[in-house]
Amino acid sequence: MSYKRVLTVQDISCVGQCSLTVALPILSAAGLETCILPSAVLSTHTAGFKGYTFRDLTEDIPAIAAHWQKEGIQFDAVYTGYLGSAEQIAYVKEMFKTLLKPEGVSIVDPAMADNGRLYPGFDQAFVEEMKTLAFSADVILPNITEACMLTGMPYRETYDEAYIDELLSRLVDNGAKTVVLTGVGFKPDKTGVMVLENGEKKYYEHRKNERGSHGTGDVYASAFVGAYLRGNSVYDAAAIAADYTLKCIENTVDDPSHWYGVKFEPVLPYLISRLG
Repeated sequence: MSYKRVLTVQDISCVGQCSLTVALPILSAAGLETCILPSAVLSTHTAGFKGYTFRDLTEDIPAIAAHWQKEGIQFDAVYTGYLGSAEQIAYVKEMFKTLLKPEGVSIVDPAMADNGRLYPGFDQAFVEEMKTLAFSADVILPNITEACMLTGMPYRETYDEAYIDELLSRLVDNGAKTVVLTGVGFKPDKTGVMVLENGEKKYYEHRKNERGSHGTGDVYASAFVGAYLRGNSVYDAAAIAADYTLKCIENTVDDPSHWYGVKFEPVLPYLISRLG
């Protein structure tokens, strides 16, 4: 296997096991040279902590990207997570053009919403800008809420397979190439991932853990990128990432004091073994 270089663009929440503090160790454990571009630095993530600090790094991004171009640095993949502004999205779109190798892949986790609602600080103008990024990417990894916002389709907490099929169809109609739709469950005790690639739909189902955990979307997306760039198919990478994320949740569920994230680090050997 060739030694691949991936760039991930998202924020650093110094405490909280999400964003870059999740992506960097998981991608490195997958055997990838992992380069980072922080979009912001926070003392903690914003879910449950109060009085956190926040420093926006938007103004630093163009100079960093320009330096990489000057040095001839290119990437086999660019993977984006939480982006804090429409301006940052515009910068990332330019990086897809200037910093990816000719055969490189762009992967977008449109991290902006869940449970039918946008995250704090985002508005419809941000959604409109995210559409231009998501629909220009090679692979997108939305949850159902994000997929609805990208397509204008009404969000439903309960749904059937026909609803998911229509959601996938609308994503493709808007320009999506390969879709990994997360959090898709048709049974009360099950959840899973619906993959659409080259017009073919595949569903990977696994057991559902009722405990909600912060940062699991970042854990999933990072594990997916690691598995995919290691040569797995989109479906196999989606399945490996789902299994790993579930094990991370199960590794945390008995510790109520660890409410702010999942204990993903002790489970990295499992991920490494799945990647061969």
